[in-house]
Amino acid sequence: MKKFVSKIAIYSVLLLVGLELMVRVFHLHNERPERYLDEFEVEKWVPGQQGISVTGNRRQNIGHYRINTFGFNSVYNNYELANEDNNIALVGDSFIEGFHQDYDVSLGQKVENVLNDEYKVFEFGYAGYDLADQLHLMQQYQKIFDKIDHVIIYMRYTDDLDRDVYKVSNRLSLNTPLNRAIKKVKTIVYMKDIGLFDPVTKKISQITKLIKNEETKDMGIIDLESIDKKRIKVFESLVAKYDYDKEKNILLLDSSLCSDLFLSYVESNGFKILDFSKAFQNSKKPPTLIYDQHWNNHGRDLIANLIAQSIHD
Repeated sequence: MKKFVSKIAIYSVLLLVGLELMVRVFHLHNERPERYLDEFEVEKWVPGQQGISVTGNRRQNIGHYRINTFGFNSVYNNYELANEDNNIALVGDSFIEGFHQDYDVSLGQKVENVLNDEYKVFEFGYAGYDLADQLHLMQQYQKIFDKIDHVIIYMRYTDDLDRDVYKVSNRLSLNTPLNRAIKKVKTIVYMKDIGLFDPVTKKISQITKLIKNEETKDMGIIDLESIDKKRIKVFESLVAKYDYDKEKNILLLDSSLCSDLFLSYVESNGFKILDFSKAFQNSKKPPTLIYDQHWNNHGRDLIANLIAQSIHD
């Protein structure tokens, strides 16, 4: 019996080592950069990091990222802007961050190419940003944004209007010594990314809700009008609180995700919007990745052309 148990233990260790070697050799794992909170309470990536972002199963998508001295993924090493230059800023979440594509062929670089290098495009993209994060960033770095001629703010209507005040997120709480040690085991990183741990995390979440006596029953009919009114109220509060510049700023959005009530509100109140829904719907090729809604290379080309056109107009 002891021999049997010892053999099982040895074979298990060998299997785990073999899996770890396979994941590393074929680079199936994602390399996530480390996060930090700067002196202005803006959450960014630790400067100077480089790596490979692997998403999807079996290396479906690979992107090389480079975090510059300012904490964002960009071909520019720093964001030292000159007043006499023509400058564009792209502000947003993971869609703008662009880890799904090499940093030297990013959305910003595509916009520059379409505009024949008449403008410099600076990317302020960070996974998880909502509109509160974005406007807080712009306010804290007003000296930089004062030198920007056009600010394109990507806003996902269904996700980015849940709070009307900026607070530091809980993402940084995951940056613990234990989590950093776990990330060194690439097999665990890979298994997590392909969803093998999802059933466990869902079960833990359900148990936590039961312990806290939270309701887990179906909420029934959802009052969409009330949700829309709440989102509009959040939007109204944020743009007022952070002194939103209607002349310089342009909201990049997919109108198919927006309510008619919201679209009517922004139009009647003079907010500039850049809607890419028709360009995506009319595209003969898929504009997004096959496994999630992030833009693929073709989708980024479409967005870049729309941005360039809006600048020329």
